[in-house]
Amino acid sequence: MIICIVGPTAVGKTKLSVELAKIYNGEIINADSTQVYKGMDIGTAKVTKEEKEGVPHHMFDIKDVTEDYSVFDYQKDAREKISEIKNKGKIPIIVGGSGYYIKALLYDYEFSNEEVKKDYSHLSNEEIYEKIMDYDVCVPIEKNNRKRNVRLLEKLENGSFSIQDFKALYDDVLFIGLTTDRDNLYERINKRFDSMLIDLIDEVKPFYLKGIKTKAIMNGIGYKELYPFFDHEKTLKECVNDIKKNTRNYAKRQYTWFMNQMNVTWFTTNYDDFKETILEIVTFIDINKKI
Repeated sequence: MIICIVGPTAVGKTKLSVELAKIYNGEIINADSTQVYKGMDIGTAKVTKEEKEGVPHHMFDIKDVTEDYSVFDYQKDAREKISEIKNKGKIPIIVGGSGYYIKALLYDYEFSNEEVKKDYSHLSNEEIYEKIMDYDVCVPIEKNNRKRNVRLLEKLENGSFSIQDFKALYDDVLFIGLTTDRDNLYERINKRFDSMLIDLIDEVKPFYLKGIKTKAIMNGIGYKELYPFFDHEKTLKECVNDIKKNTRNYAKRQYTWFMNQMNVTWFTTNYDDFKETILEIVTFIDINKKI
C-alpha cells in the first residue's frame, strides 16, 4: 500500500502524515517542490525535527538553492525511495501539494525531448501564465515575458494530458485529501504568515544579500515577494499582502489540480479535534487499503 496525502497549504497534511506513519509503520516522502531545498524552511512550512516524532522523512533538504532540480530529477529520486521503503516492509506515505510532481511520480509520465509546436496566439499573457501555474513547476516566471512563457508551456503540454491518459505505475495507492472551508483556509494562511513574519525575514535576507535569484527562490512563495522590501521598492505591509495573495491563489490552483487530475477522497479537517479527522481517515484506509 502507498498512501498519498494531498491538499492546499495550511490544512494539516504534515500532522496527518506523521500520525498515519506511526499507525501503519510508514516512512514519509516529500512531494513539495520547494521543500527539497536546504534553508527554505519557514516560508515552505517544512516539517521540524520535533514534528517528525522520530518518523523517517525523505526528499527534504537534498539540494542547495543554487542547484537546479527538475520534476524529472524528483521523479527518479522519489521512485527509488518508494522502492527502498517497500523493500523494508514499510508503507510509503507521500505528502505534499505539488500536483505535477505527484503525477510524474506515480504515473508512467515520460519526459520527451521532442516538442510539438502549438499555437497560443489566441491566449493573453495572463492566460498563458495561469496555464503554466497549473503545473506547479519550480521555475522563475515573468508574467509578461511572452516568448519565454510560450516555450515553457509548449514543453509542459507536450508531455501533459489529463491523468486518464497515463497508466498508474502502482496499483496500491490511496489518495487522501484534506480540505476545509475556503474562508477558514484563507484565515489560517493569513495567521500563519503573521506569526512567522520575523523568522521569515531572517530566513530570506541572507539569500537577498548574496544576490541569489535562482528558480528555487524566485518561485518560492514568501521569498521573492520580500525582495522588493529589501530593495526599498515596497513597504513590508505591501510585501506581506503579496505573499498572502499569492498563497491564496496557489491554494486555488492546488484544489483545481487535485480535483481534476487525481481520484482523491476528501476529508474536512477538524481543527478543534484533529483526532476525529485521523480516526475518520484511518477507518477509510482500513476499509480500502490495498495490500
